Amino acid sequence: MAGESRKLYSNSTPSQLAFAALRRSSDRIVLQDGSRSWTAAAALDCIATIQFHLEHKDCLPGGRIAVLSGNRPETWLIGVAVQGLGMCVSYLHPLGNLQSHIHQIDDFQPDVVIVDATRFPDIFADLSTRYAGQIAFLTLDGGTFGQSVLDRGLAGSQTVVDRSRPDDMAQINYTGGTTGRAKGAWRTNSSLAGSVVGALSDFELPRAPAYLAAGPISHVAGTKILPSLLRGGRVVMVDRFDPELLCETIARERISMTVLVPTMIYGLLDSSAIARHDLTSLELLLYGASPMSVPRLEQGLERLGPVFSQLYGQTECYPIAVLPREDHDPQFPDRLTACGYPSHSCSIALLDPEGNRVTEGESGEICVRSPYIMGGYWRQLELTEAALAGGWLHTGDVGRFDEQGRLYIVDRIKDLIITGGFNVYPREVEDVIAAVPGVAISAVVGVPDPKWGEAVVAAVVAKPGARLDPLAIMSAVKAARGPVYAPKKVRIVDTLPLTAAGKVDKNVLKELHSDLWAEG
Repeated sequence: MAGESRKLYSNSTPSQLAFAALRRSSDRIVLQDGSRSWTAAAALDCIATIQFHLEHKDCLPGGRIAVLSGNRPETWLIGVAVQGLGMCVSYLHPLGNLQSHIHQIDDFQPDVVIVDATRFPDIFADLSTRYAGQIAFLTLDGGTFGQSVLDRGLAGSQTVVDRSRPDDMAQINYTGGTTGRAKGAWRTNSSLAGSVVGALSDFELPRAPAYLAAGPISHVAGTKILPSLLRGGRVVMVDRFDPELLCETIARERISMTVLVPTMIYGLLDSSAIARHDLTSLELLLYGASPMSVPRLEQGLERLGPVFSQLYGQTECYPIAVLPREDHDPQFPDRLTACGYPSHSCSIALLDPEGNRVTEGESGEICVRSPYIMGGYWRQLELTEAALAGGWLHTGDVGRFDEQGRLYIVDRIKDLIITGGFNVYPREVEDVIAAVPGVAISAVVGVPDPKWGEAVVAAVVAKPGARLDPLAIMSAVKAARGPVYAPKKVRIVDTLPLTAAGKVDKNVLKELHSDLWAEG
C-alpha cells in the first residue's frame, strides 16, 4: 500500500514534460539556431535517434552520459533522450578548459561521452585518447570523428521511449568553482521537474514566449527552455555572447525574453548596438548568477525599459527567490538591491552559525527548504552533510529581509574580509565603487596584510573612453562607508577574470596578489 501511495503522489519527470510539450506542438517550429529550424516532430525524431544509439552502446537505466557541446538544439535534445532512458546526464561547460573537463569526467565516471567534435576537435582528440578503452565516445558529427549519435541512417525510424522515474538521479551539475574546486550537485527527476514548475509559477514568462538562449544552455540559460516550450513558445539559440548579435537576433526574431548574467548586461549597455536595433519586442530580461550594481541597473532600465527581473538560485537549488519587474522601479532605489521574494516552492530561514533563526531585521545565512533541492554532492558525503545540516540547504550567502518580505543578499560568507578586527563584505564596497562616474564593473577582495591581517583591495574596469583615478575611488568609499571599508589599493584593469559561468572569479584575483596587489 505504501508503494502504491508513492506512485499515486509522485511528481512528473522532465522527459515526461518535454514529450508532452513537443507532442502537442506537432509541426510548429520550437527550436532554432542560426539558419536551422526544428519542428516539434523533428525534435521528437532526433530524441528517438539519440536513444537508439545510446541503447546500442549498452547504456542501461542508471547509466551516466557526459556531454560537451555548444548552444544547438541537439545539446538540449540529448539531455531529454538520456533522462527518457532512465539515465543521468552531466554537461561539460563549453567554456571550460581541458583540465576542468578531465576533473569532471574523472568525478562523474560516465559510460559514454558525447562531444561536438567539429567545435571542440582538440579537446575531443585529447579526451578520446586519454580514456581510450575506458569510456565510449560518440560525436554529433560523424565522418572522421567517429560514430554520430545523430546518424539516422543507422537508426532508421524510431519512437521515443520514456523510462524515467521521479526518484532516479537525472542530472549532475558542477558548480562554477568561484569558491574552490567544482563539485557535482546531483538532482532527481522529481527535483528537476519541480524547478520547471517553479519557473512557470514564479517567473513572469510572456505568453508563447520567443526565448533567446544567449548563455550556455548547459547551465542557467538551459533551464528556461522547457518552461518556454510548455508555455507554447519557441527557443532561439546563439552560440556566443556578442552585443551586436544579441540585438540583431532580438530584432529579427521578435524575441520576448532572454536570460543574461550581469557581465553580459554591462557589455550590452556599453555597446552602441542597442541604438541600432528595434528591441521593443523584449518583455522580460531575467538576470542572475551575481547581483547587478544599482547604477548599471538604473542605466539598463533607462535604455531598455521595465523588462528586468532578478533570479536568485544556486546549482544546489533553483529558483530560490525572484524580484519581479514591478519592483525594478528607480523611484525606490533600495528595492533594486534586493534579490526578490522567496519562490512559492521555497521556505527560507536566516540562521546564525549555531543554526538558530536570527532576530527579525538582522542578517544571517540564507538557508532553504524546497522540493527541488539537490540530493547531495556526488561522491562527497562530508560536503553533503555540511551543506544540508539541520534539514536546511546552507547557501553560504548572508542575507536579510525587509518588512515586505524581500530578500537582500549581503554577500558570500566565504568572501567576508576581516581587516583590523572589523568585518567588511565586498559587496558593500563594490556598490559604492559602482556609483563612481566612469566605472563599468569592480571586484573587491581581501589579501594578506602584515598590519591588518587582510587588506581591502579593489580591481576596477573603466567604461569605454573613461579615465579613473584610484585615489578618487578610495576617497568615495571612505566618504560613503568609512575608513575601514576604503580599499588600501585600487588597480585599474582592462578586464576581470571570469568563471565559465560568467561570474567574477575572486579566487583568481586573490592569486594575483604577488604581481598585482603587491605593486607600490
